[in-house]
Amino acid sequence: MRLAGKTALVTGGSRGIGKAVVWALAREGAKVAFVYRSNTDAANQLVSELELDQREVLAIQGDVANKEDAERIVNELLENWEKLDIVVNNAGIIRDGLLATMSEDQWHDVINTNLTSVFNFCQAVTRSMMSARSGRIINVSSVASHYGNQGQSNYAASKGGIEGFTRCLATELGRRGITVNAVAPGFVATDMTEAIRNAAEGEIKKRIPVRRLGQPEDIANAVAFLASDESSYITGHVLVVDGGLTLGGI
Repeated sequence: MRLAGKTALVTGGSRGIGKAVVWALAREGAKVAFVYRSNTDAANQLVSELELDQREVLAIQGDVANKEDAERIVNELLENWEKLDIVVNNAGIIRDGLLATMSEDQWHDVINTNLTSVFNFCQAVTRSMMSARSGRIINVSSVASHYGNQGQSNYAASKGGIEGFTRCLATELGRRGITVNAVAPGFVATDMTEAIRNAAEGEIKKRIPVRRLGQPEDIANAVAFLASDESSYITGHVLVVDGGLTLGGI
């Protein structure tokens, strides 16, 4: 129960990595709120599962790319729980396509959902964390920001931006007792990667030294560590969780 007495907010928390993060933080004793955009059934199902396990949880609908929504969500949590100790910026989408044919919508949708949302929620929570002189911010990046993949210029740019943002914010907030880190997953078995896995799962596994795809829980465990007091002397770091995939490139 490393997070007993803590409150946490997870964006994109109704499925995939976000759902695993919600569970991991709750099992460590935190009260957890998560943001979802449109999948109400998935959000309600997760709430039911957590409440059945006697965890305190709150689901909030909103558009993470919308600054007003981010401020509303954070203010609602502060009104209900009086503090917000942990923020996990996990919301993300892919809109793959070669640059020559990529539409402006494909570019802006990915940048706004993946990167602008991180700015929105970090700015919304910074003042309360600074006043408390404590806090943990964990941003979910990707190994795609380290190695180029065809058709993912928008996605890689958004994740590379997250890592640069993480390092800069860590230098601003460290003196106030707030750490800011990122987790960069490799290939993880989620709905978002299903098409890639269906096409080339065997080849992908051959590139991974541990010879398996990541599971959402692998990423959630890393997030839980960075959210805990055990990581209090780590900030501005990008923790790669990829089974060794990037050791040989992709």
